[in-house]
Amino acid sequence: QVQLVESGGGLVQPGESLRLSCTASGFDVTDYVMTWYRQAPGKERELMATIFPLGNTERSVKGRFTISRNDSKNTVYLRMYSLKPEDTAVYYCSAPFWNSWGQGTQVTVSS
Repeated sequence: QVQLVESGGGLVQPGESLRLSCTASGFDVTDYVMTWYRQAPGKERELMATIFPLGNTERSVKGRFTISRNDSKNTVYLRMYSLKPEDTAVYYCSAPFWNSWGQGTQVTVSS
């Protein structure tokens, strides 16, 4: 059974960093494209970054977000830097091949 579980969200202050994790089960993340999205209140879901099986990455949002992968943990990460209030959203990881999404993790940036 394919499953994605995100973690690492929370309440942070502007300027802080955060690392989100997405742990997969039922398949190996090294073999498939993995993506991170976010959805802010009242807005459409937005593609943040993609990591490909060979390990190359693509950012769809410039600057402060980095996607990476730990093959031994079957986990994909989204590292976020210099967070701003407008980064407040629910963050989701996705495995497009499996049409699978995690449940999301809330990130709130506020002083």
